[in-house]
Amino acid sequence: MRDTLWLIRKTLISTFKTYKNWLFYLGLPLLAILLAIMTRGHSEDVRVNIGIVNEDGKQAITLDTIAFIGGMHSTNLVELPKEEADEQIIAGDLDAALIFPAGFSQTVKSGNPESVRIVSVKGTEASDYVKANLNRYIDNMTLISKAAGGSESKFDRLYAEYKASDFPLSAETLQDRSAGHAQAYQSIGYLAVLMLFAAGNLSGILLKERENRTYRRIMASPVSARSYVSSNIIVNLAVIVAQVALTLGVMTQIFGVKPGLPLGVAFFLLCLYALVAVSLSLAVAAFAKSSMEAGALQQMLFFPTSLLAGCMFPIAAMPQAMQSIAYFLPQYWLLEAFGKLQLGVALAEVIPSVLILVSFAIFFSLTAVYKFGRNQDARSFI
Repeated sequence: MRDTLWLIRKTLISTFKTYKNWLFYLGLPLLAILLAIMTRGHSEDVRVNIGIVNEDGKQAITLDTIAFIGGMHSTNLVELPKEEADEQIIAGDLDAALIFPAGFSQTVKSGNPESVRIVSVKGTEASDYVKANLNRYIDNMTLISKAAGGSESKFDRLYAEYKASDFPLSAETLQDRSAGHAQAYQSIGYLAVLMLFAAGNLSGILLKERENRTYRRIMASPVSARSYVSSNIIVNLAVIVAQVALTLGVMTQIFGVKPGLPLGVAFFLLCLYALVAVSLSLAVAAFAKSSMEAGALQQMLFFPTSLLAGCMFPIAAMPQAMQSIAYFLPQYWLLEAFGKLQLGVALAEVIPSVLILVSFAIFFSLTAVYKFGRNQDARSFI
């Protein structure tokens, strides 16, 4: 125990002896928050630009449905051909496009309305808002159709009465927290990427000290190899947990971004992910023969997997085949648990995500232990 504490002190002193390392390790959380704020922007006066592709012509029900969407709060409508809508969505000029198929009005009257297609590449934020209101409106039309019993004249009469009816309405203004939650979610995504590189950099100390023969001098002392590796793991975890605490503190207290879930729960999830990051970085160090090779492996693993897991942009924008890959990545399960808790689900519903993160940590740890044990070049570490 005494040897381990001495090695922890030595590692901390050697790691933070220069101001560059202080900036690197403690500046990463600030970078994650700033990136999220720049990419997500602010919540004031957010407008949703919706393209309308009307393939049903001048049918009254279709036109009324389009008018209903246009009357929604913070919604801008523009009617255009499908090809032009696709181009504007790809260019980012439209948030989503609604495609009303030919015969839509007739299917509503029959009581079996055909689905209105919603096309979007900006994730589910814009599309879910429109979809929820559109489905509610179409459901009302379906109820009228069922009440009409298949009679078109009766449907027209009931529909006309429905449009002419007055309903008492009271309105209250609520604070929109979705933008803040999106910024917090994106901050966690960027932090997940940076935590991997921070853990990889700290685990690289093992390789650097092997290259400059520092570890040989340490091994010549009464210090055991097990204490040497354990001290690196403890320092690694301590630094990353400090990054987590700093991120949550700066995000909530300085930038005023509320994560949308209890801070204690967010801290627990990120600390659990820290275990995954440390164990993965040790596995990379176990397979690498030099610090240069370890850096190359980190670049090949950390950045692409973070992209596929949705750390930098919504995975909904990816093809379905690429979305399936995300299920095999720990970053995805961190964001999955975080996103569900932001929606207000019970803690019990994120237990599967927590268990998957624990499984990743155990798997990477066992892989690192096995590889260190089999690697003759690294036998002095175990």
